[in-house]
Order: sequence, then C-alpha cells, then structure tokens
Amino acid sequence: MLIAGFPAGAWGTNCYLVAPAAGEECVIIDPGHQATQGVEETLKKHRLKPVAVVLTHGHIDHVASVVPVCGAKNVPAWIHPEDRFMMSDPEKALGRSLGAQLMGELTVGEPDDVKELHDGAELKLAGLDLTVSHAPGHTKGSVTFGLSEAADIPPILFSGDLLFAGSVGRTDFPGGSHADLLKSLARVCLPLEDPTVVLSGHGPQTTIGQERATNPYMRGLDAAPAPRRGM
Repeated sequence: MLIAGFPAGAWGTNCYLVAPAAGEECVIIDPGHQATQGVEETLKKHRLKPVAVVLTHGHIDHVASVVPVCGAKNVPAWIHPEDRFMMSDPEKALGRSLGAQLMGELTVGEPDDVKELHDGAELKLAGLDLTVSHAPGHTKGSVTFGLSEAADIPPILFSGDLLFAGSVGRTDFPGGSHADLLKSLARVCLPLEDPTVVLSGHGPQTTIGQERATNPYMRGLDAAPAPRRGM
C-alpha cells in the first residue's frame, strides 16, 4: 500500500494520494487550496495514474483544487450531496465575511463529472476498497473513508475534519453542529479498533487508541476541550 500525503495551502490541509503500490492507479483525497503542484509532483514521484478524487467535505480548503486536478486528469470527483453546493458557492458554506475574502482569489465551480457519496457505500477505485461513513457535524455532508487492514498496514481512517490528533473539527460555520459531531464520533470512530491509523484533514496522524485514551471529545464532554483545528 502506498499513501503519500502533504499539507497544502494557507490552511495546511492534508491531501492524500492512495494506491496499492507505486506505478499503479490511485485515488486523490481532498485536493484543497494550492494543492495542484503537490499533486503533480507526487504523481510523478510515484508514477501514479489518478482515477478519482474523493472529498471528505465541501469546505474550500479541501476542494479548491478539484476543478484543475479533475480537468487535467479527466477523472470524476466524489462528494456527499449535502456538501455538493459548496464547490460552487463557498461563501454560503463559510459565512459572508470569510467567503467574501476568498471569492476574489479562488476560481470555484464543479468539475465536469461529479458523483455523490452515501453512507455505507463501498467504493472500488484504483484497486482499493473505500468504505464511506456519513459523519455530519463539521458540515452536513462530511464523510470519512475507511480502508480495511491489509498485509502490510493496519486499518486506516481518513477522517477529514471530524477527528484530529487531540481535537475535533470546528462546528461554528453554517451547517455545523457540535451535537451532530459528537454523535458522528460515537458512531464512526468509537467502534474502530485501537490500532486504526487516523489520517485527518489537518495535523499529524494518530490512532483510534491514542484518541480514545487522550482526546477530550472521545473521552467525554466533561474534560476541557483542546483547541479546534481546521478552517
């Protein structure tokens, strides 16, 4: 298994390229703000051919490079229907003050081919089996992608902005809900085995076991929460 990730843009959003091995087809997860060059460099370094872009949610820091990446490679983008509007209307997704700042510097819109994600879907792409879990809270259409344990790696959860190392995603943008986020943590993350590697939308990787033991949002609401990350 090959997983190559890099932080992109002003918000340091993690973009991941996932393939069975170097020299094979791959999936690109969350090509956000200023991610195009990093995607191209990673594809060239590992001799990868992208077959799809999959998105954990629709905030502009996770989708800003979707149109150029999909257009250049002629591949579809997958997103949950609740967040699809955000690709064309980031101002509505972020609130007028922040959205207005971004609209002047970013080209927004949908790629030519958009496919919709649904809870429990099994995506078979690039020789990978990705399990989709709807995880609202950060946004209404947030999802995670799970990869089952393989011979050379433990199970992996691409958590987007649901779960970070020591924290969780913010819920103060339009469509966010702290109560829903906690429900998503309980439904999607808590049942996973401790060795499951968490590759999130921002910050370093962690494990479910580490977060179960130390993350105040995983341990209970009575603990003092850590600062929230993400745009």
